[in-house]
Amino acid sequence: MKNRRLRSVGIALLCMALGATIARADLITEALKIGGISLVISKFGGRFNDALNKLMDIPTNDPKFSTKVVPIVTVGKGTAIGAVQVAGPRASVEKCKAVAQLETKVLGVRLRALVPIEAVKVTNVRRIDGVGVSGIVDVKM
Repeated sequence: MKNRRLRSVGIALLCMALGATIARADLITEALKIGGISLVISKFGGRFNDALNKLMDIPTNDPKFSTKVVPIVTVGKGTAIGAVQVAGPRASVEKCKAVAQLETKVLGVRLRALVPIEAVKVTNVRRIDGVGVSGIVDVKM
């Protein structure tokens, strides 16, 4: 009887340790994905922007209009989850550092808004007028 309890406690502790290791691996994987997205956008954002401009036949020599690829950050978490191309007046697009993703549900329907903002931190969301999302960059990892 005593050996059976001891064995059960040992198995339970082993399962808990294994579960904690798996959870930690998921956290590490998630952190690598988030960091990877930021790295990919900082390294290749210009190329993605050029490709989207070519795909949609957007002229790149207009002194008043511009496009740029920036990360999408989740409100409340401040983590990069993807990237989008923003477009608008050149001075306003230059101010844009990220797009905040806002989500809510209305009548059981999930609504998501992508708001161009001036900072990667989303503690004080300030929309940039005249700038909109014109393309989505899907980063699969």
